[in-house]
Amino acid sequence: MTPKAKRSTSATGHATLSIHPLTPERWNDLLKLFGPRGACGGCWCMHWRLTRREYEAGKGAAHRDALRSLVESRSLPPGLLAYRDGQAVGWCSIGPRADFSTLARSRILKPVDDLPVWSLVCLFVEKTQRQNGVSRALIDGAAKFAADHGAAILEAYPVEPKKDTMPDVFAFTGIASTFRRAGFQEVARRSETRPVMRKAL
Repeated sequence: MTPKAKRSTSATGHATLSIHPLTPERWNDLLKLFGPRGACGGCWCMHWRLTRREYEAGKGAAHRDALRSLVESRSLPPGLLAYRDGQAVGWCSIGPRADFSTLARSRILKPVDDLPVWSLVCLFVEKTQRQNGVSRALIDGAAKFAADHGAAILEAYPVEPKKDTMPDVFAFTGIASTFRRAGFQEVARRSETRPVMRKAL
């Protein structure tokens, strides 16, 4: 089941955002958004799906092709795109927690309990669109997408900055305050700056 696009008003109230699952028809929109660096350092949002050795060996084209294979071979899209004025301006990676093997190996982000959860593991917003409501729209869209596919709990792993600002490259899992405003609650914290947060759907 593919949910209908979700529309939301941006934080500035100027233009609306629409949220769409990443389907094969939208692949070129993701390519344009991510650019030749694959969003960040050749990642192509494969960090959470691979072992460290696999990840380091595949940066760049191999990761791009792996993500495209996920898009084309699976009925469940691996994430969502945010559009403004017909252009993709943001992305989030979401799916059942079991899709992201790195979480199971993480001491800080290991499972809190045995409840089946979905995970929102990554957010990427086009540079000129940051601080403009895109992350929040993606988070809200991700909650709807997960609920539409039978999830009861959505989990996220944002950063809690020690200072008011931090480099964008270190905030690829989102900022904790944005998730709180979206109705998420902290359920565990094994690191000073990395809460585990959940929203009941």
